[in-house]
Amino acid sequence: MIATVSLNPSIDVRYSLPVFQIGQIHRAASIDKTAGGKGLNVSRVLSQLGMKVSCTGFLGGKNGEWIADRLQDSMLENRFIPIKGETRSCLAILTEDGQTEILEQGPYISEDERKLFLEIYDSILEEADYIVASGSLPTGLEQSFYQLLADRAKQKGRYFLLDTSGIGLAQGIQGKPFLIKPNKEEFCKLIGKSHIELDEMMEYAQEICKNGVEYLLLSMGKEGALLVSKSRILKADIPVIKAMNPVGSGDSMLAGFTFAHSKEYSLEEVLKWACACGMSNAASEKTGSINPLEVQQFINLIKVVEITNL
Repeated sequence: MIATVSLNPSIDVRYSLPVFQIGQIHRAASIDKTAGGKGLNVSRVLSQLGMKVSCTGFLGGKNGEWIADRLQDSMLENRFIPIKGETRSCLAILTEDGQTEILEQGPYISEDERKLFLEIYDSILEEADYIVASGSLPTGLEQSFYQLLADRAKQKGRYFLLDTSGIGLAQGIQGKPFLIKPNKEEFCKLIGKSHIELDEMMEYAQEICKNGVEYLLLSMGKEGALLVSKSRILKADIPVIKAMNPVGSGDSMLAGFTFAHSKEYSLEEVLKWACACGMSNAASEKTGSINPLEVQQFINLIKVVEITNL
């Protein structure tokens, strides 16, 4: 079984507009509302790939009730902790020029709610082989909380995969997760660089892996992706597609990796599955959603090479 951790989920609302101008009135031609946050995007894609998924984290208020209903619709097991605070909403505005996001901070998590979550988390570790933790940390949880979760997963011999950013990522790495999945911007922030060339990026990634992270999956948008370990570097080149909605593509990529690794595919195939799922999400108008048949088509078009000349 695969479990996902969404500590700060949200209702994600996406407006599609031809243009977006500050101070002007806009009428959205297309609106999409989903149970979101990175972890729930991962959960939906894994379910679409035929995997049994158990979801945990924190849900509260009317927004939390709405998300819980959507979990049932998607056949996802709900093991969220009820909290007193209101689950957040987040807004994405998509135009031909790109996307603008407005993200609420999220609710405060009390000490009692934190303790109850850890009890549920420990019970999940008895059942799940993979723990996929994604997204930001809500107020009330320490910045090292992901490190704590990684440590507990490692003690049980579970695969712990982490997709977060900023201090949460820097601290989470100390728990030596099985995989981290930053994008290019998040990776630059992690290593304290404003800009970095590909060769230097691979060197830094291998250094992180030599310090205890098993794999680093680096998403680079149209440039493809890198899958790095302390001994190997794989680079995926992807075909050009018409992107309808890039929101959730990184989450879909992480779901693809988890699915393929759980099936014991080769690393080359695992990377192809990760990229293909990210591409399928980008080609869809929905967030955190793929077409499995399309994924198979994309896999045949993705080229993976091993980098050996660092």
